[in-house]
Amino acid sequence: MRWLVGSSLRFRGLVVGVAAGIVVLGVARLPSTPVDTLPEFKRPTVEVQTEALGLSAEEVEQFITVPLEQDLLNGVAFLDEIRSASLPGLSSVVMVFEPGTDILDARQVVAERLTQAVAAAGLPEVAKPPQMLQPLSSTSRVAMVRLVPEELSPIEVSVLARWVIVPRLLGVPGVANVAIWGFRDRQLQVLADPARLREAGVTLEDVIRTAGNALEVSPLTFLEASTPGTGGWIDTVNQRLHIFHEQAIRTPEDLAQVPLEDAEGRAVFVDGEPVTLGDVTDVVEDHQPLIGDAYCGDRRCLLLVVEKFPGANTPQVARGVEEALDVMRPGLEGMAIDTAFYRPAEYIAASFGNLARSLAIAGALVVLLLGLLFLDPRRTAVAAAAVALSLAAAWVVLFLRRDTVNLMVVAGLAAGLGAIVQDAVLDAANIARRLRRHHAEGTGAPVWRAISDACLEMRRAAVYGGLI
Repeated sequence: MRWLVGSSLRFRGLVVGVAAGIVVLGVARLPSTPVDTLPEFKRPTVEVQTEALGLSAEEVEQFITVPLEQDLLNGVAFLDEIRSASLPGLSSVVMVFEPGTDILDARQVVAERLTQAVAAAGLPEVAKPPQMLQPLSSTSRVAMVRLVPEELSPIEVSVLARWVIVPRLLGVPGVANVAIWGFRDRQLQVLADPARLREAGVTLEDVIRTAGNALEVSPLTFLEASTPGTGGWIDTVNQRLHIFHEQAIRTPEDLAQVPLEDAEGRAVFVDGEPVTLGDVTDVVEDHQPLIGDAYCGDRRCLLLVVEKFPGANTPQVARGVEEALDVMRPGLEGMAIDTAFYRPAEYIAASFGNLARSLAIAGALVVLLLGLLFLDPRRTAVAAAAVALSLAAAWVVLFLRRDTVNLMVVAGLAAGLGAIVQDAVLDAANIARRLRRHHAEGTGAPVWRAISDACLEMRRAAVYGGLI
């Protein structure tokens, strides 16, 4: 302690320069510091989802969830807890890792296991490859955007949201996921009529086979169209021209004109006329059955829920989302885009704005009280500089650690500020008392030694008190 205080006094010019640099760096990094309402209180979590079209919840549990959870993912490094859920057509396995585990390390060990999903877990062919979801912040939602159809239909708005808006928002730095509530997937639906099927002498399997093979790619693995084929190529003198099939079916009317085919792939005839899908079914354009829906007041709408990565700067991400929507807005006619529905960034900005004003008022009052207490501008300036330097150093440490400034951090800084002010007042008062005694005694000892003794007298007690 004596060496530290003595070195600081001997190289006081260097100390003053370093202190000024810390204050400048803290002030410069102040606008770019990530802020949020609460710290990241959630333990490192990785979620793996697997889609299986057509399977019930019991089948998903038996064929997908249990093999993934027990045979593949159980026992990965750093794993603390594993839980799962099975829904119709969807399996979800959530892994909670030990506190302090880096989220990237956790995702790495899970990704290594998922490479063995087909061999080790033995997933059925109907299941898609397991996918890891993006990591989300504890307070994940950074914005909610309402898309209200005006001149467009809800299905057309859903198509624009799925293929235009969501990919653009996912490109905003800090955005981890964009969920769509009230999404209506555009589908060409073939609605079978049992009476018309019986009259034409065809089966439901014939309808499924015909409709599936009429598409370029079918998700039904038992159909020929489930494996996209090639159109071959044509060799010329100087190049090879590849041939590809261009999908001709775009509307319900196009699909209704497709001839029915039997199990052998031959066309079905009734009274010498080929039977089409439109003769025995109703082909319409519609959306999937909705489990839930989104309403904006009394009107149906789409709700985009924007979620952010852990540690992302909430106001900065919100500004990026607003700018991306403003760029796309001229090309999204026929719908109303409302971003004022849910904006946590406004609350954060207002909170930290109020905090800045309160700190400015408190700082002015502290300087005023120090001036009244010391009645000496020099000692007042020294004490105020010590407080400002301590806050700037704390801000620099937060920046170097890439920590997010939140309400808990601000509360800790406010609690520490009281101790800093107390130390500054006591140190300044004790140094002034020692200097007066030094001048009164006239011993001829150097002044810096009196200052060193005064600092050591207070620092030892402060260090021991802090440790206790």
